[in-house]
Amino acid sequence: MPFVTASDGAQIHYKDWGTGRPVVLSHGWPLNSDSWEAQQLFLATHGHRVIAHDRRGHGRSTQTWNGNEMNTYADDLATLIDTLDLRDATLVGFSTGGGEVARYVGRHGTARLAQVVLVSAVPPFMLRTDDNPGGVPIETFDAIRAGSLADRSQLYHDLADGPFFGNNRPGADVSPGVRDAFWLQSMQAGHRGAYECIAAFSATDFRTDLDAIDVPTLVIHGDDDQVVPFDVGGKASAARIKNATLKVYPGAPHGITDTHKDQLGADLLEFLNS
Repeated sequence: MPFVTASDGAQIHYKDWGTGRPVVLSHGWPLNSDSWEAQQLFLATHGHRVIAHDRRGHGRSTQTWNGNEMNTYADDLATLIDTLDLRDATLVGFSTGGGEVARYVGRHGTARLAQVVLVSAVPPFMLRTDDNPGGVPIETFDAIRAGSLADRSQLYHDLADGPFFGNNRPGADVSPGVRDAFWLQSMQAGHRGAYECIAAFSATDFRTDLDAIDVPTLVIHGDDDQVVPFDVGGKASAARIKNATLKVYPGAPHGITDTHKDQLGADLLEFLNS
């Protein structure tokens, strides 16, 4: 399997499919690059080189004790982009991966980028604070941390069977296979890395990172997202990023990479080719 080596020696696994202008996919918590397989296959068969990596602590990458925070995640992404010498690339970040993409721009700029896409993404800032009163209360994230320590396997089952894919909504029909894949990928993450990533995605302020985005940006978000609420995530990011385009999926949950994979693939391809 291909890897790049981060500055502290961590091995970052990636999958590199297709040829053409590069697209780099950053996954959500606590998943890995396999969560992008529908989009990676679709875009690679439509003329793009599509690269998806496992964040450190997740999937097949090194389970490091340290570095489970956004600055290091972004620097690992920069190592991948620089090592592969990617240029004119589109960065696509889902959920926590959207934070990774935003922090990459904040720390490394857009010289190698043509476009940015945020999908169900955690920016600008999820946590409720005095200067972010519309955010999510810390008790929500404390409950996730408590669930992770008590029985993380069951926590992942509960997320997949409930809010992540909207399977707790009337009439929802998310297959057991999709839900099992979420659990399997989640259990491949290291316990410490997955635990510390909860703070990384919830308590990192990406507002100044979004201000640094100066390339065409597409923001995609479901308006029934129970994990990253639309008003906290996509709506706020699109309002902050200069000249961003917002595409709302009515009634869609958080995990639209699976529940709306055909629509998402078509929208990504249209933006890439625009």
